Amino acid sequence: MDEAKPFKIPKREVWEAFKRVKANQGAAGVDGQSIAEFEADLEDNLYKLWNRLSSGSYFPPPVRRVDIPKRDGGGVRPLGIPTVADRIAQEVARRYLEPILEPVFHADSYGYRPGKSAIDAVRTARERCWRYDWVLDLDVKAYLYAASYCPQLIKSNRTDQLVAVLP
Repeated sequence: MDEAKPFKIPKREVWEAFKRVKANQGAAGVDGQSIAEFEADLEDNLYKLWNRLSSGSYFPPPVRRVDIPKRDGGGVRPLGIPTVADRIAQEVARRYLEPILEPVFHADSYGYRPGKSAIDAVRTARERCWRYDWVLDLDVKAYLYAASYCPQLIKSNRTDQLVAVLP
């Protein structure tokens, strides 16, 4: 590895990340490049990505927005599709951060956690509903609206992914 790089990212990590992205498949991002097209010049593409990541000059490109119909027919939800290179970069970051951060998450945190899902959160909530005699009702959208005016509150616009299960 080049010692002149400020971030020590082994080239092998970028290769392993590519293998996982390839296995997951997925559509082309805003650049129109498919996984097969990325793979056509794999060595050069992975080297360029590794070079930008390890030098600190990597910036993700915009994502391609696709509207996905909701199952119940009640409209659509937007889905952002990153480029193949950006999915690889995200996987490199996940592979580095997950072992460090996973042990410090609360056991009742379910969002984007390995081995945990929304179904697990609902199961835990149901179990606890039978165990306790009280209910907590929160208006998350109103809280997030207030948070946009108060710097002490956490800012977020992802109300569809907030899950809280209280002991």
